[in-house]
Amino acid sequence: MWLGAGGAWGVAGDAEPARGTGARRLSPEGRRILALENETVAGHTCKVIELDGPLDVDRLRASIAERLPRAPKLSMGLTQIDGAPWWVPDPQVDINAQVMEYGQAEAANAAGFRAAVAAIFAQHLDRSRPLWRMDLIPSTPWGGSALVWRIHHALADGLTAMRMAAAVLWDEEAGSAGSTARASSGRTAWASRRRTGPASGSGAVPEHRWLADLLAASREAPQPWLRSPFYGHIDGLRAVAFTTASLGDLRQVAAATDGATVNDAVLAVMAGGLRRWLEAHHGRLGAVRVKVPVSLHTPPLTPGDAGSQPGNRDSFFCLDLPLGSADPLERLAAISRATRVRKQGHDAQHLDALMRGLAHAPRLSNFVDRVLAHPRSFALNVSNVPGPRGPVRVLGVPVRALYTLAEIREHHALRVSVVSLADGLNFGLVADPTLLDDVDQLAADMHAEAATLIAHGPA
Repeated sequence: MWLGAGGAWGVAGDAEPARGTGARRLSPEGRRILALENETVAGHTCKVIELDGPLDVDRLRASIAERLPRAPKLSMGLTQIDGAPWWVPDPQVDINAQVMEYGQAEAANAAGFRAAVAAIFAQHLDRSRPLWRMDLIPSTPWGGSALVWRIHHALADGLTAMRMAAAVLWDEEAGSAGSTARASSGRTAWASRRRTGPASGSGAVPEHRWLADLLAASREAPQPWLRSPFYGHIDGLRAVAFTTASLGDLRQVAAATDGATVNDAVLAVMAGGLRRWLEAHHGRLGAVRVKVPVSLHTPPLTPGDAGSQPGNRDSFFCLDLPLGSADPLERLAAISRATRVRKQGHDAQHLDALMRGLAHAPRLSNFVDRVLAHPRSFALNVSNVPGPRGPVRVLGVPVRALYTLAEIREHHALRVSVVSLADGLNFGLVADPTLLDDVDQLAADMHAEAATLIAHGPA
């Protein structure tokens, strides 16, 4: 496991911290995320916040420092206790080291801005400090500024990160109403169908539950014979791209297409964008298998609830994006049918329950974990997280756009993340430029596909 540098945080290395200190052992999910991190793969997610005006870094530091107790996870540091990773509160967070002004060359144009974001994103977080950092880009092509906020994925999932933003970043008059997660626009729609998994009880697991778990596992099993256009040995370099679509328009066209959801529309935009990109590259228009994360972690509804666990609890389901049809509505309907089967079958919850049930058989659990994590088990990870329902501001400056970025992993040169802001649905793409040198073109193809899908919707 790659751990990097870390402070002891005043805790003895051979004993568990006393009760009441706020220290917590990392969850199994958090430990798996740490295990994925190495010299070329970082473990953080990232929020890119575009602002319509300038921000003063000292005012930003003071504001966040004052509100930091509302998000206790942001004051947690990572340390080793008796050989195991723990979260331990840092009583003196150095806000000057957590919030920095980007000191490189100005982002004079769109390409320069993307390069600056990519350079920040590629940097690993300092493990001797709380695992987040915010960089202020003071000058941008649109005449405003931007924040690039990295948060380690072991510390927070996408939903938790949005609540952290409401707690410490968005202006409070907007944050109370504008930052509540929209259940119909992101992963909350899948998380709300959560049921108690069979592994949560202490008794024997009913036979029909095991059968349901195995049926879900069979649907989600890797298909290594499927070719991926993004397979390869990745480097430490990163490239990013962004695009936006109308949330309201996509919701309307989805509802008119066999009762599809916004999540289905996101996958349809991805499928159509990939189809355009592959056609331009003379690629094969076969199915592309995508992995869709589903949040099973329930963050506190009240920012500052210190009793909640840091980290995340994610599961997933997989499906094959249909690229063969030239009809965007036909692709959307096919995707809707595929996701409906997985949601009605509670595939994400069954997979989570299956892995927890196998915890008592470590060898079998490790084998299943390796199979599901095989590089050819999927080609592309596509996540969708609900963001603020209305406009938000930072220190009085309007937020013009909000994007989320997530790290790629070994043998996966592309990852796509989506977040909403008011009526905008914002796509963030991260790629290894040594394997995918035109990620900005793929983003443009996705933008064109979203427009085409909306144009085929109801008048």
